[in-house]
Amino acid sequence: MSEPTGTDQLAAEIPPELHKQLQEFRRHLWRAKMVEAILAGFFGLLLSFLVVFALDRLMPTPGWLRLVILIAGTSLFAFFAPYWIHRWVLKNRRENQLARLISQKFPRLGDRLLGVLELSGQSESAASLSPALRAAATRDVAAAAAKRDFSEALPSNRNRTGLIVVSALILLAAGAFVTLPKAGLNALQRWLMPLSDTPRYTLTKFDSKLPNQIVVPLGEPFELEVGLAKDSEKKPANARARLSGQSWLESTRDENRYRFEFSGQQKESSISLSAGDARARVKVIPTLPPTLESVDAMIALPEYLELPDRQIDVRSGTLAILQGSSVSLHANASRDLASGQLEVRDLPSAAQPAEEESAPEPAQPVKMSANAKGRRASYPALDIAENIREVRLSWVDKLGLAGTETFRLRLEPLTDEAPTVYIQGAQRQIAILPEETLEFEVTAQDDYGLKTFGLEWQGEFTKPSPDSPAKGEMELAPGGPAESQLVAPAAFSPVVFGIEPQKLTLRAFTEDYLPDRERSYSQPIEIYILTRDEHAQMLKDRFDRAIGELEDAAREEQNNLDENKRIERLSDEDLQAPENQDRLEKQRAAEQENVEKMEKLNEEMEKLFQDALRNGEIEPETMKKLSETGQQLKELSEEDLPEVEEQLKKAQDQRSTPEQSKKDLKEATEKQEEALKKMRETLEKANEANRDFEAATFVNRLKRAANDHDGIANAMTGSIDKLIGLRTTEIDPVEERLLGELALQQKRTASDVRWIREDLGHFYSRTEKEIHKELLQKMEASKIDEGLEFNRERLARNLTFRSIVFSKKWAEQLREWAKLLEGEQENGEGGGGGGGGGGSMEDQDFEFMLKVMRMIQSEQDIRARTRAIEQLRRSSQPKPFQRPQFP
Repeated sequence: MSEPTGTDQLAAEIPPELHKQLQEFRRHLWRAKMVEAILAGFFGLLLSFLVVFALDRLMPTPGWLRLVILIAGTSLFAFFAPYWIHRWVLKNRRENQLARLISQKFPRLGDRLLGVLELSGQSESAASLSPALRAAATRDVAAAAAKRDFSEALPSNRNRTGLIVVSALILLAAGAFVTLPKAGLNALQRWLMPLSDTPRYTLTKFDSKLPNQIVVPLGEPFELEVGLAKDSEKKPANARARLSGQSWLESTRDENRYRFEFSGQQKESSISLSAGDARARVKVIPTLPPTLESVDAMIALPEYLELPDRQIDVRSGTLAILQGSSVSLHANASRDLASGQLEVRDLPSAAQPAEEESAPEPAQPVKMSANAKGRRASYPALDIAENIREVRLSWVDKLGLAGTETFRLRLEPLTDEAPTVYIQGAQRQIAILPEETLEFEVTAQDDYGLKTFGLEWQGEFTKPSPDSPAKGEMELAPGGPAESQLVAPAAFSPVVFGIEPQKLTLRAFTEDYLPDRERSYSQPIEIYILTRDEHAQMLKDRFDRAIGELEDAAREEQNNLDENKRIERLSDEDLQAPENQDRLEKQRAAEQENVEKMEKLNEEMEKLFQDALRNGEIEPETMKKLSETGQQLKELSEEDLPEVEEQLKKAQDQRSTPEQSKKDLKEATEKQEEALKKMRETLEKANEANRDFEAATFVNRLKRAANDHDGIANAMTGSIDKLIGLRTTEIDPVEERLLGELALQQKRTASDVRWIREDLGHFYSRTEKEIHKELLQKMEASKIDEGLEFNRERLARNLTFRSIVFSKKWAEQLREWAKLLEGEQENGEGGGGGGGGGGSMEDQDFEFMLKVMRMIQSEQDIRARTRAIEQLRRSSQPKPFQRPQFP
């Protein structure tokens, strides 16, 4: 069997007591140092957790800091403990390692113990190292060691302190969990996972709606409202906020909310918030607020108008809309919008009472949300009623900024006004022949479209007639929903519509699209459609007025001449005196006024000649005299009298010498004498024409009186079956009214006949023609005045048959007298030219020219009637009562 070596040999040689003592020392060492390592590890973990817990109570600990704390805390457990065990446990396993550790406390004992352990480990032979000596040395060291307590050689032990510290940390951690369990668990999560997004738990919690950043109006004060969460355990009475670079602001809690007001900012900054243990930071981004670039309204008009929707720009702030419409507002902003709101309220009308007691309570505004898409906000449609409304638009962009100003729009309801129509280019009263054409222009206007547009006429007989008065209408131009104004030329010719002579009331009419609204009418035009006899009488009356005006002008010219002659008698020097120059200026002004009168008179004579030409029944000799009168008036108004005025103007020229002024005044009086002589000649020519005119009118007036009697007879004949044999009390009211009208017409006709006889007597006294004397005698012998009066009484008493007989009798008598005068005119026509054949060629030339002029006039009338017929053809609903007739 081999000998033991190494440790086994040494162990066998070390005394058991010493060996046991060393093992006990090693056990105490290992236990103490391992406990120290464990306590250090727990200390690091607990301390790092408590640091995170404590920091979280003060501020939101960033993840990187929590990571550093966690690494620092776990490093004691992960690095220091293994190192500590390696140093004190693994490096102190053998007796010699323990002896060195003991030598640090007991140097001599340790050195001896270390030497004994070295000797016991040697393997030399007995010759070189005595076993007895070695055993004695070992026993001696073991005995010395037995007297020592190796526990005193143990390194300083901090386990108690460490245990106390760790226990204290455990108690602190436990206390944190007990008192603030949610905070403890939150800190544990944040400590174990430092880089996670686990939010920090605070006793005071801000509302989750608190943004990380806010956008505020650039340069404008703004307000930040901070709310506390519902589950906040602590609700401090005050909170603080500070904008970068500014002092802290404090706010008192008001219903779990704090409000802070900050001054305007020009650049980005941040707000630090503090309430209890809650901390927050909000980034502030100043930005220009959104503005409205345009606001337009889409208007849907009432259905009856048949009009499409209209889009209108309403940035002016006022919009007038038809009642019954609806309006939708659309706004375009400078940035994308998040929301919008419409607020509408009724405004008091102007008729609202001023007293507060009677004033109604203001209605609450109605608010509606808009549909925001991109930069456009569409607001709900509003119905337009009778009240004036104010609409306010507000908007908020995607950044949360609201518009700095509220857009206000005033909605004013409009009523659909009645259309208007008027006639232009026509006199309100006019007399024409049936074949003449009245041309004018008709204009109709409406605010929301014209449906129809035309002419309407209603006739009225000025004397009894068995026929019905004219009545009709026609459309001038088609209307339409989009036609707010219609203008159409109109040509109205009585003969085209088969309208016989009568009084006609002509009106233009129009309709709009409002249901159940009546037509609108223009001012009426009264058209007197005359027979040629009545037309000739009208021309005679106009000619009488023209002659009267010519006489007045001649008298004025004579007065002017007399005054000019008085001034002419002045000396050359006196003529230059200021007061005489004023007299000359007054004379020049008077002459100018007379020139203007002559110009108007010339225009009237030209029109009179044209109308006489249209009549066609006026004698050529009378027409010739009218033409000569008009030619002389033209020369007077354009040449003679203006020359007199010009000479008077030269006579008062301040630059002229006295001699020249006197000469100019003399020439003026000479020219004025010539002009006055010509005026008198013209007046004589006009009087001759008027006498011929008047003689011709007697025939026309007699024929017209005969026609009136025929009309009375015909009217009675048409109603004879309803009148004959009845007392006046038994007559129907309609027929009773007819009898009254016929009696009144008989009275008027009798008056006309008396005037004819009286005028005929005056005419005879001027002309002394036998034919007029003979006619006067016959009229007196017939006792026509008494006869016509008796006939009026018969009409009033409903003596029907006798009234018809006597009316026809007097009609025949009046026509016989007219033929008597017509025969005289035909017999005397040959001498009308002035006698002899010298004037016959001139008369023939004038008659030829007259025929040509009448042909031209007739051609013009035909063209005008053609326009009227074409207009009637284009009319969609012509309503003439008779077929057109042409003369």
